[in-house]
Amino acid sequence: MSLRTQPRIRLTRSLRVRVIALVVLFVLSFPAWPIAVAAPVRPQLDITGTVINADLDPATGKLSATANVTFTALDDLTSASFELNNGLNVTLLTDSIGVALDPVRVATNFTVRVALPTPIAKGSANTFHFTYSGTLTGSDTSPVDGIKLAAISDPVSMLLYPGRWFPMTGLYTDRFTAEMHIRVPAEYTAVGSGTATKKTLPDGRNEFTFLWSKPGFPGTIVAGKFLPAITASGISNIHVYVTAKHKDGAPEFAALAGREFEYMTSVFGQPESSRIDIVELPDDAVSAAWAPEMACIAGNRIVDRTPASQRLLANTLAHQWWGSEVSPATLDDAWITNGMSRYGELMYLEDSAGKSAFQSAIGDVSAGALAYDTEPLSTLGRLDPFSPQFQSMTLEKGAMVFHMLRWEMGDDAFESFLRNLLMQDTDKGVRASQLEDIALAQPVNGSRLELSPFFSQWIDGTGAPAFTDKYTVYRLGKNMGFRIVGSIGEDLDLFRMPVELHIETDGKTEDRRIDVAGTDSSFSVETFGRPRRITIDPDNWLLKTTPDLSIRVAVLRGQQLVAQGDLAGALAEYQKALDINKSSSLAAYRIAEVFFMQHNYQASANSFRDALRGDGDPAWTQVWSHIHIGYIFDCTGQRDRAVNEYRLAVQTNDNTQGAINEARARMAAPYKCTRADN
Repeated sequence: MSLRTQPRIRLTRSLRVRVIALVVLFVLSFPAWPIAVAAPVRPQLDITGTVINADLDPATGKLSATANVTFTALDDLTSASFELNNGLNVTLLTDSIGVALDPVRVATNFTVRVALPTPIAKGSANTFHFTYSGTLTGSDTSPVDGIKLAAISDPVSMLLYPGRWFPMTGLYTDRFTAEMHIRVPAEYTAVGSGTATKKTLPDGRNEFTFLWSKPGFPGTIVAGKFLPAITASGISNIHVYVTAKHKDGAPEFAALAGREFEYMTSVFGQPESSRIDIVELPDDAVSAAWAPEMACIAGNRIVDRTPASQRLLANTLAHQWWGSEVSPATLDDAWITNGMSRYGELMYLEDSAGKSAFQSAIGDVSAGALAYDTEPLSTLGRLDPFSPQFQSMTLEKGAMVFHMLRWEMGDDAFESFLRNLLMQDTDKGVRASQLEDIALAQPVNGSRLELSPFFSQWIDGTGAPAFTDKYTVYRLGKNMGFRIVGSIGEDLDLFRMPVELHIETDGKTEDRRIDVAGTDSSFSVETFGRPRRITIDPDNWLLKTTPDLSIRVAVLRGQQLVAQGDLAGALAEYQKALDINKSSSLAAYRIAEVFFMQHNYQASANSFRDALRGDGDPAWTQVWSHIHIGYIFDCTGQRDRAVNEYRLAVQTNDNTQGAINEARARMAAPYKCTRADN
């Protein structure tokens, strides 16, 4: 779901947590929200393989495990550090010859540090043996405040790789092999990456074994009281594991996954594995996660048939190529896999829902790309990977880089470039410099593009051009039409890219591709019909600054501040949007939401009415404003007026986010306001 284009009804504490979870869904790691600007930490060791034996006890929430972790020292080491969930305590740690080591828990960064009695030489391989256990019941020990990533519970237990439930390093950058033996109660089924076997133990429990023999990220296990795997007719490679509660949505979700997976295979090429297990996550956990051969989706999303859930699944599946098959070499390269997973999601949207839906999504992504564009993509490893800036830049600006590269290359050459990138770096970490080399070598119409200015602007630079144009129209003699002589201006001196001119005339509409370089680029175009209007980049192929986009950026920043609980800061951002466009329904709606959360009902009602009187963009602000005004009347004891607002909501015939369903439900039973909503 795009948080920039969908309404929110209330932001209770639990919903605020879920908003945060969705905002940060597809990034690389899970530290806290505040931005931490520092030089990237150079990795000290490279974990190459892990063998895990784990017992899951959903009745008590306890995990008991051993892990043999094999690693190579990247420097001469006198100490070693491993990441491990704060809810887990190491009770025994020995080196490869059985010498006991003394681990020290560092809770501030979710690590276990070990002083080595004998230094380990650079380049040497070693294996440490960990015995550890603890209770994982929620988000209290999570590496991300308020987000559940590892929990042993009934009916679904989840041990996601980012939850650091086993000793690890280099989240999503350090590839490893894995052998996992997972023991669960008899009524539970465990799902993991790789070759799977199952056996029944003497005590009646089940042991599931998973083998992943290629370097990758196979560290996710989900176990639950799942029904036998559900498939869709004619699709044998997609299996859906759900509890009885969500079984009704499983066949259709499997069919959707089959269509999305088939499309991405046609664009990106064959994945490492054609098998995909879609497995249910608890509704109160992160909305989605991925691992090799796995797409983990919150149960309520599996039964949800909205476009938002379809896009969520597409993004998660795209990680089979962009994350699993190739991964970022460092966090400075995270935009490659994050951005291409986002863009893969958008490409499927274009294929399945058409150009209009695609263009709308590109507008939202552009806003995210510009929301925190003060650091080049090539230096983002200095930031907290879960900060709003890192998220917006790697997902949204990363996606826009690929979108613009597609415009430069054309569809066929762009898809060939993507397949070459995946093929050359399979099971490896890829760097931005490698991607650039492959792009420069990609033939386009029999020649190679000069893309160095492109990468200099979008990878190593910041900002986006604000285009202007000026032109004069001349009539050509002998009924030969018209000549337009003009120039395109923009404010980035080093900018260089082709730009499309869309020329509306009395007759046929004309499109021209103009090379723009620097702050002023002249052009001369001839048309048969008299020119009436010229539009620069009408299909939004370029990331650019416009007044409309500035409104979206301010609203997006406000939403992210709401997610963090900073309502005053959010109001300030929303007011910036309203200052740009006094008629912005979206800005007025978001201001009204904040007042509603504060129980300032009069101010909230005033702003919702401003949204109704505004420009109506996006359209859903109308139906949800009526619903919220109805809530306010219910909260203030004016039932007749509330019912009238719900009736007006139904009359809009707009069921965005189930709006009409909600309005009809509130016509039948009043909305209940409680102070707990804060």
